[in-house]
Amino acid sequence: MSESNTPSGNRPPKQVRTGLKTTGARKAASKSNRSRAREFALQALYQHLVGGNDAHAIDAFTRDLAGFHKADSVHYDALLHGSIANAADMDALITPLLDRKMAEISPIEHAVMWIGVYEFQHCLDVPWRVVLNECIELAKEFGGTDGHKYVNAVLNGLAPKLRAVEVAADKASGKGSIAADDDTGNHTDDETPAA
Repeated sequence: MSESNTPSGNRPPKQVRTGLKTTGARKAASKSNRSRAREFALQALYQHLVGGNDAHAIDAFTRDLAGFHKADSVHYDALLHGSIANAADMDALITPLLDRKMAEISPIEHAVMWIGVYEFQHCLDVPWRVVLNECIELAKEFGGTDGHKYVNAVLNGLAPKLRAVEVAADKASGKGSIAADDDTGNHTDDETPAA
């Protein structure tokens, strides 16, 4: 029997199908339409932050991207236009929790924090822990190596202020801020599950 036919050959071990990539980010097939809306909103907000592009031009461009039809377009609209319209107020909430100037924050992390703050304030149908988890997932997939930890720290710091009743209820029931439920109500963890 040749070495290439043996299970211990030069091939990597077969990965368990968990719905996660090796980076810990979710695979496209396991994403909800709202998760997809957040991804498209992130791309659009990045264009706004980096290029200063007009929201309507960004919106038209983003809607033509492949896969947009699978996104919740109403949620996308709210995130994009709401974040841009409320940018100064959201930055005023975020800035006190930063350990550096806003200009030194990655545009991806900045946009993800906008999405989180906007959802905390305006999307009350989305539980605060879902908002937190979804933003961590965005930062894992699109941000820098440890950007998700920074996003987690800032949004975790804002949650008790922006969703006080909900956070207090979770703390009283013993639920932590690391684990969260996704949009479908399924329990997910911030950290990559062990194989």
